[in-house]
Amino acid sequence: MENLINQIIDDPTFIKGIAWNRWSFYANETIIKEGDVGKSLFFVESGQLRVSVHVELEERRNLKTGLSDLGKGDLFGDTCLHKSSIRTASVIAITDGCLLEINGEKLDRYLDEHPTKGYIFYKKLFEILFNRLSNGNRRIEYLLAWGLKARLAAEKSIPIFRKV
Repeated sequence: MENLINQIIDDPTFIKGIAWNRWSFYANETIIKEGDVGKSLFFVESGQLRVSVHVELEERRNLKTGLSDLGKGDLFGDTCLHKSSIRTASVIAITDGCLLEINGEKLDRYLDEHPTKGYIFYKKLFEILFNRLSNGNRRIEYLLAWGLKARLAAEKSIPIFRKV
């Protein structure tokens, strides 16, 4: 994906400052915030980032969970490719680094105008999304197994009283 992104941003018709920007980020900086409306997707050129979501366990008990870590060559915010969208997670910098912010609607138009690049982009995006889905399924399976084991352990520790 990196070579393709570089080809796109090097194209003089895909104008820096309008279609894309390069940003530096610093450790602990919030790149995107869950719940905000966004219109850009991001490509990590360097540095490490963490994707997390806010989980409400019960009233007054909240948890911020890390879903995955991102690094050089990773893409995120891709739900904003065709139109503005609500961010489904927060992304926070773990280290300093650099990323490309790409306007989703402008990229969509560019890919329509350059169908060969569009095909390659969507093929690679499909691979990324398939990997995310597979990883998510594995996590769900692990959490389900963990929950069942915890429940069985709790049931075994409950004393049973019998009438004598």
